[in-house]
Amino acid sequence: MTYKRRLRSLAQAGLGTVLAGAGIGHLTVLREEFQAQVPPWLPLDADFVVLASGAVEIGLGGALLLTWRQPGRAALGAAAAAFFVAVFPGNVAQFVEHRDAFGLDTDFARGARLLGQPVLVAWALLATDAWKVYSSRQQKELR
Repeated sequence: MTYKRRLRSLAQAGLGTVLAGAGIGHLTVLREEFQAQVPPWLPLDADFVVLASGAVEIGLGGALLLTWRQPGRAALGAAAAAFFVAVFPGNVAQFVEHRDAFGLDTDFARGARLLGQPVLVAWALLATDAWKVYSSRQQKELR
């Protein structure tokens, strides 16, 4: 196994662990903190959103820890990236509405978190080679 491949595998395992851990937190000890992040304008019950997103995170995390062959890895990376994009409006709302959660009690801290979201998207796409797999497929289709 090459150095880059090992690094990608470690990054994928790390992402899977982070997602599964966050999902477990959604369902247990961090449930109220996550509820505080659900935008009040979202027409869904905050607890439902927290439980559903936690279940999705556990599912994605577990799948990332168990799936190592392409194109499954790439599909999971794309799904994780899409999930991070889907929850981004909640992070923006937390910033704009000055809502505290997870120790993010200043605009600077909430803004820094916003900058971290693209890092999560890139992590998902790069760790699973999703970007490479899908761009090479598009190139083949164009030929």
